[in-house]
Amino acid sequence: MNRLVSKITIAALLSGFSFSALAGETKDTGSSGAGQNKIEIKDFAFNPQTITVKSGEKIIWINRDEEPHTVVSVGKQFKKSTALDTDQTYTIVAGAPGTYSYFCSVHPKMTGTIVVEK
Repeated sequence: MNRLVSKITIAALLSGFSFSALAGETKDTGSSGAGQNKIEIKDFAFNPQTITVKSGEKIIWINRDEEPHTVVSVGKQFKKSTALDTDQTYTIVAGAPGTYSYFCSVHPKMTGTIVVEK
């Protein structure tokens, strides 16, 4: 069993997945469905630019550009990401209800908004 877990861990690391991203993708998010809280970084933009989630849900960014990008909260309302290379992910858990603005510190014109509801 430990050998199987080791092989799965190695495969996950080699493919660039993080276990937190996998957990977020498989989490039952109720009526919103799996994968609804994903933000794709592509063509120097966050897509969707605005996302609405419920408090406690995971939000996953995935970089599809060839350039590195970051996710940084305007008011330090959540922990900033490290530079994300191609196909790397960053995951947070939505906190208290409110509106959270963020940007890419490498490309500050890239902006997005998270609306957290109860």
